Amino acid sequence: MTAATPIAAAPAPAAARGRDRERGAALAFLAPSLLVLVLAFAVPLVLLFAVSLEGPHGLSLAAYARLFGAEYYRGVVWNSLRLAALTTLIALAIAYPAAFALARARGALRSALLACLFLPLAASVIVKAFAWTILLRSDGIVNRALLLLGFIHVPIRMIFTETALVVGSVNIFLPFMILPIYAVVAQLDRRLMEAAATLGAPPAVAFLRVVAPLTLPGVIAGVALVFSLSVSAYVVPTLLIGERYPTLASTIAKAYLLARDPVFGAAAGVALLAIALIVVALSARLAGRDGGR
Repeated sequence: MTAATPIAAAPAPAAARGRDRERGAALAFLAPSLLVLVLAFAVPLVLLFAVSLEGPHGLSLAAYARLFGAEYYRGVVWNSLRLAALTTLIALAIAYPAAFALARARGALRSALLACLFLPLAASVIVKAFAWTILLRSDGIVNRALLLLGFIHVPIRMIFTETALVVGSVNIFLPFMILPIYAVVAQLDRRLMEAAATLGAPPAVAFLRVVAPLTLPGVIAGVALVFSLSVSAYVVPTLLIGERYPTLASTIAKAYLLARDPVFGAAAGVALLAIALIVVALSARLAGRDGGR
């Protein structure tokens, strides 16, 4: 009996050595990617943060005090957050039923819908933003249609307004909301509603208590994507509303290109990065909590 104990325990070191070899091989394969990430992303971000702390006599928080202390720049931060929140909420309201419709479609109809979803992604953001300026200008298609239908008697101003900005942002970033939700909805079993109905749940209750919670991972991913993209958008606000709606992205561009103030531009960039990181961290926490449940 005592002699059998070492024989039984012998495979444990071998298994540990096998796991160590697997970890070493995985790290060896990951090393090039990690090196690229460090050199292309981590190092520039560290340098950006270091520049934001520069002052005439050493380290200084003057740029951050200016960014968050001045009423104008607090308004700039609020504009960015407001645009991102409105774009995200409207995109979610449109994308959620659209993802279900796309998942329920079959054959040629699904292929056509997916093509309509992916083709706009091939076009440049600048092209799509310019297209909205053509649609919404005084002699654009929208005004002409409203005049033809008798809803208005004279062209109304649509371009260079917050409404035009939100509409254009939703249109441009909508695919990034639909795709994550669709990826989750397409995997759901269609019999879930039927199973809930057999247990006495009305359709609305079955959807809210059974189906909707299962789609939360896609919703969280879509919200994080659209909010991060819209809060840092530069081209869309610049073309659709211009100087009337300053954002953090346009403030960074002005600081570097016009004012030649890299320290303030770096501080605004760090603030924008912090907002994006907070959104990603919250979405990861929500996704982890939902996965645990």
